[in-house]
Amino acid sequence: MVKAAFDHVRHWVFDLDNTLYPPAVRLFDQIEVRMTRFVMDAVGVGEAEANDLRLSYWRSYGTTLAGLMREHGVDPDPYLHSVHDIDFSVLPEDPQLAALIDGLPGRKIVYTNGSAPYAQNVLEARGLSGIFDAVYGVEHADFKPKPERAAFERVFGRDGTDPASAAMFEDDPRNLAEPHAMGMRTVHVAEAEIEAEHIHHHTPDLAAFLARLT
Repeated sequence: MVKAAFDHVRHWVFDLDNTLYPPAVRLFDQIEVRMTRFVMDAVGVGEAEANDLRLSYWRSYGTTLAGLMREHGVDPDPYLHSVHDIDFSVLPEDPQLAALIDGLPGRKIVYTNGSAPYAQNVLEARGLSGIFDAVYGVEHADFKPKPERAAFERVFGRDGTDPASAAMFEDDPRNLAEPHAMGMRTVHVAEAEIEAEHIHHHTPDLAAFLARLT
């Protein structure tokens, strides 16, 4: 039954962080540390307050960057360069996942709230380079973040994504609401399952789920 639900899909959209790599590698922990440091320097507050702001902006605006831009006029380019200057060697290659994604019928893209260069670094470390037709970062949405509808519309418009024949894989359930409303098949990739109208499928293991579609 799961396979049949994806028979119409010819546009495959994958989030990056904690979706195309397992959360257990704790890659994003490195980014969070650098985010907090950036907030400290940009806003002029101590570590505890900076960490609170980082989380508050993420909850309110979708990303810490969006909050910094709206509340403090922060230039996004130095921020994206700084927070993504991390060690990618912790990421294991995953040839099984690469083969499964490569075998999907149609167009395959990555769409992240991070930057496209950062995404390329992650894909290279994971052995996933060369299997996606395009990689989009927050800069391709004019720095509007998921879960905003306008962000999806800009990226999908750039790529020619047809929501009626598309599927979205994402670890943050908030970021599946608009794809669902646009007519996409949605898959929540996370350990904890969440019951919500905008989530069609759940999996704690992306490769295992994709194997069910072949």
